[in-house]
Parts: sequence; C-alpha cells; structure tokens
Amino acid sequence: MPDYLGTLLLLLALELVLGVDNIVVITIIVSKLPEAQRKVARILGLGLALVARLAMVAGFGFILQLEGDVINGMSVHDLILLAGGGFLLWKAVREIHHTVEMIEHHGEDRASPKGAFWSAIAMIVALDLVFALDSVITAVGLTDNMYVIWAAVILSFVVLMFAAGPIGEFVIKNPTFKILALSFLVTIGVVLVMEAFHIEVPKAYMYLPMGFATLIQLLQWRLATNQARKRERLKAKKEAAADA
Repeated sequence: MPDYLGTLLLLLALELVLGVDNIVVITIIVSKLPEAQRKVARILGLGLALVARLAMVAGFGFILQLEGDVINGMSVHDLILLAGGGFLLWKAVREIHHTVEMIEHHGEDRASPKGAFWSAIAMIVALDLVFALDSVITAVGLTDNMYVIWAAVILSFVVLMFAAGPIGEFVIKNPTFKILALSFLVTIGVVLVMEAFHIEVPKAYMYLPMGFATLIQLLQWRLATNQARKRERLKAKKEAAADA
C-alpha cells in the first residue's frame, strides 16, 4: 500500500508539471472565443480530454507498440510528437506576430461562433493527447496498477479544471503575459520536434528558465501595478487640493 501511495504522488506531481503546458495551450486556444464561451470550452475540452486520456491509459499495451519504426526510423509516437510540435510552433509564432502587430484574425472572424467553439474543443483534446503520450508511457513504466494511474490522471485534471480559468483569464487580460505564454509554446514546440528526432532535452533546461521568466514578469507586473496606484493617489490628492 505505501508503494502505491508513493507512486500515486509521483505520478500526480508529473501530471501537474505537464499540466502547466496544458493551461498555456488552453489559454491561447480559448482566448479567441467570446468571454461567455471560454469557461464552457475549458470545462468541456478538459472533460473530453480526460476521457480520451483514460482511454489511452486503458490501451497502454497499444501505446507501447507505438515505439516501433514506421518510416525513416520514426515511430508513430515520434510522428505524433513531430506533428504536435510543428503545430505549436506555427500557432505560437502566428499569435505572437498578430498580437505584437495588432493584426485582426479576419479568417477566424468569418467563422461561425459555433464552428469556432467546437474547433477550440477539438484542438484542446488533440493537443492534450500529444502532451499525454510521454506521461502515459512513463506512468505505465512506473506501475502496472491501472487504478493508481487513473487516480493520478483524474486528480491532476481536477486541479487543472480549477486552475485553468483564473490563470487563463489573467493571461488574456495582460498582453505581456500572453506574449510570455506564447514564448513558452515556442519552447515546448521546439522540444517536441527535437524529441521526435530522438534528441532528448532535460526537462529542467526547459522548466527552470520558464519559471524564472515568469517570476521576472510577475515582479514587473507588480511594479507597474504599484506605480499606477501611486499615480492615481497623487492625482486624487491634487484634485482634492484644487477643489479646496
């Protein structure tokens, strides 16, 4: 029993660390939807992604077979990572360009609200499965107890469900954090492409700089907020003195 508990905590920590990537991706995807649809899209997308990931765990034997060569020394697993990484690179670079240059998404504006909603749901589920491949294979390698793996996946998704909303809305309302999040997607996309070609990148090399950059951005945001409040107080004092 203690062994299973330790494995559960280890898998939960793994899922939560990888869940940071999910939050970033979900934030960018739902940011194009009307505010009223964002919460529904997040919940529905994560719910369907949870079902798909549990099904993936159930078919762990098939997942392990994805390591066999398919073309040019690349397995299905590698091809999925390559496609997912390439998509993230394209999406992130495009969004950075549009955000910085303040370019409207005319093509997306012509899409029906219903079509844009279900497109967002499909992208959330598809990209979650790309991120899930390595974590599921790692989980299966750590334990053969499916109940432990399922418990870790479900608990991590519960945390994600509550964290994705506040974090996502904060990023959307603060453009500099949106650029930072998109930069993380570029990094993640590059790492996925490298791993598709069997070039291993230590996760610490990716997450430590990302964490440091986030900390610096939070400090800058806090400084800007305090400066704005100070200016408002000084303005209020001047107006009060003028009225007197």
